[in-house]
Amino acid sequence: MEENLKQLSSSLVKVVMFGPESTGKTTLAKALAEHYNTQWVPEYAREYLEEKLKKTGEICAPEDIYPIALGQIKLENQAIKKANKFLFCDTNLLSTQVYAEAYFNGWCDERVIIANTKNNYDVYFLTDIDVPWKEDALRDKPNQRQEMLDKFKEALQHRYITYTMLRGSNTTRMDCVIEQINQYV
Repeated sequence: MEENLKQLSSSLVKVVMFGPESTGKTTLAKALAEHYNTQWVPEYAREYLEEKLKKTGEICAPEDIYPIALGQIKLENQAIKKANKFLFCDTNLLSTQVYAEAYFNGWCDERVIIANTKNNYDVYFLTDIDVPWKEDALRDKPNQRQEMLDKFKEALQHRYITYTMLRGSNTTRMDCVIEQINQYV
């Protein structure tokens, strides 16, 4: 496996908020990290693509997938070193793969695909599209929310990854995650 895409080993419980754009993943990851007094990992693609858009006026291209993956794992590995018992991830490389395949006709950088067979997370929460879509400079699929949710669900099912679907308000979702996390440990 590409060493640059390898997770650091740890005894942390790694929790992933997984799902399409504008479904509350960032809000949940931040709030959960605060609740459990630990670290959370933001979505590196957002930082990378906002900078690219500002500099070039362009959005994501196939050659951006590997640098995005590198940045995501770097942020995750930095957070692992500081985390306390849990690590909450706003996204992971499997999300990068889902988006690459959706935007680039089924293509994703092979190094990212391989990393997704090696890197592990303990708990996945799939965020439903039952919250209002919020527009920003990068979000571009307001009319394809169900299609994207289906792609995320298929990615989990294809890999036999157990997940919990999060629906409802932020409070309802937060309560659900806390209940599951507390049972997990």
